[in-house]
Amino acid sequence: MNNWNTHGGVPKKPNLEDWGKAQSEFKWEETARHFSRHATGRLNIAHEAIDQNAAGPRGNKTALIFSRGHRSLTYTFADLRDLSNKMGNTLRGLGVQKGDRVCFLLPPCPELYISLLGAVKVGAIAVPLSTGLMGEAVNRLLVDAGAIVFITTPSLLNTIGDEPSNVKYTLVVGDKCAANGRRLRWSTLMQEASAMLEPEWMQPEDPMLLMYTSGSTGTPKGILHVHEGMLQYYQTGRWVLDLQEGDVYWCTADPGWITGISYGVWSPWLNGATSVVFAGNISADNCYAVIEKHKVTVWYSIPTYFRLLMAAGEDTPRKFDLHTLRHILSVGEPLNPAVIRWGLKSFGLYIRDTWFMTETGGQLICNFPCLPVKPGSMGKPIPGVEAAVLDREGRELPPGEIGTLAIRAGWPAMMRGVWRDPAAYLEYFRHSPWYLSGDLAYQDEDGYFWFQGRGDDIINTSGRMVSPFEVENRLVEHPAVAEVGVIGTPDPILGEKVKAFVVLRHGYAWSEELEQDLKKMARKGLPPFAVPRIIEVLPALPKTESGKIFRRALKAWDLGLSMPVPHALLDNLDYK
Repeated sequence: MNNWNTHGGVPKKPNLEDWGKAQSEFKWEETARHFSRHATGRLNIAHEAIDQNAAGPRGNKTALIFSRGHRSLTYTFADLRDLSNKMGNTLRGLGVQKGDRVCFLLPPCPELYISLLGAVKVGAIAVPLSTGLMGEAVNRLLVDAGAIVFITTPSLLNTIGDEPSNVKYTLVVGDKCAANGRRLRWSTLMQEASAMLEPEWMQPEDPMLLMYTSGSTGTPKGILHVHEGMLQYYQTGRWVLDLQEGDVYWCTADPGWITGISYGVWSPWLNGATSVVFAGNISADNCYAVIEKHKVTVWYSIPTYFRLLMAAGEDTPRKFDLHTLRHILSVGEPLNPAVIRWGLKSFGLYIRDTWFMTETGGQLICNFPCLPVKPGSMGKPIPGVEAAVLDREGRELPPGEIGTLAIRAGWPAMMRGVWRDPAAYLEYFRHSPWYLSGDLAYQDEDGYFWFQGRGDDIINTSGRMVSPFEVENRLVEHPAVAEVGVIGTPDPILGEKVKAFVVLRHGYAWSEELEQDLKKMARKGLPPFAVPRIIEVLPALPKTESGKIFRRALKAWDLGLSMPVPHALLDNLDYK
């Protein structure tokens, strides 16, 4: 089979036809010439993504399709220009200035995208939060970010109580909001605002996004991204997503996750594509119905969803007209070869894996339409980027040897800082000029990279990163719990599911009632994907010589494997 997508009988050449030539010749300056900044000297990523399209022949083209149940709302680029201008004027009226932080706790909805665009237009730093967060977790991030405006819904607002004092105004999306001193109704403000706005003109290195991610310490880190990242969002949209005129694109990622911003907002609109946003439960029927109804041509999702579709059986997709699909991609965790084989059988298309991180901002190692797919491989670096595998001393390893996956610093979407923690930022570059991903990988003789695992204990469940430390901290608050050790255990659908090993305090006995009580407590302080699916009781936890919980030993125990362990392990744990 050739590498051009021919599904539906309409062959299309990929935007990138010769990866090798591009890798040797491409310069990011070529991409910069695409944007109006090259002629005007004025820069704002939201202006480039929306206003420039609205001012040209794409003005009346559909930019956003919001799908919920049987209802759909559509917005043209001109609509989004006017609405985001209204949002920008609203925020300026509330005193928001360049560099101020505006936090969003919203489900996928038009108001989220309009608000984010408006905030970035006036030079604010957008801070999208996952709707899986609640209560104290939200308030801690509002304080850490120093947000002065918070935008959310009545139901989500009810879960967090009072906002911290640094939040001057909370804009509530929905009519069930009684406006008071600092809580204002989003729709009322928008009705009163002007649709005429002069954007705040930015420098390439000015921040536009603060995205929180949990590191191995369990402490959420705020990762800063800048307007210059648009070069990479645009170029990878052409090369990797292969977005072309007339495409209808669906990215299933939540906007509280970096993919949902870089490739749910910036990349499709910088390329002038129509973007579908779906608000509903992901099921096989729902996925296929969205593709059929909106004639999706490019689909970007995660292995968990593909595995759910696999589980639904081969007959399910045959009930839908999916002929418009020409390109399918995956992100978030390694894509199983079995899923790739299933995709080829079900759709006549390869599902092409992509790799990047919150810290990298944009796609870095990918499976391109113009290159053969090696099932299970991450693919090759995007042109303009150099990747390598390093040993512990920072030396490059030859093909076939496993080490830390590293990227030479300098790509446009690279993070520019860790919020309020410059030392943490420098730690990523301790082997300068290399960025150290923390992922273990090797490179084969053909230049393809192969993911081998994390270099820390982070759990990857459905493409979401879960810190064991964060889960442990929550469970240990229960009066029955003395100690907790949390790991990821293999799961055919989720990739990994969260499993907790607990040591009970004296006087407590394990029961089904206690197990449900622990899970109930976890749900109050953790996002749903971080709540343990399995809880097992042990008499004691394995420890390192320095007294830390030895999670690798717990993993070995869970899998029934043997491994060398520190002498500090307690004898009453019968490790095999």
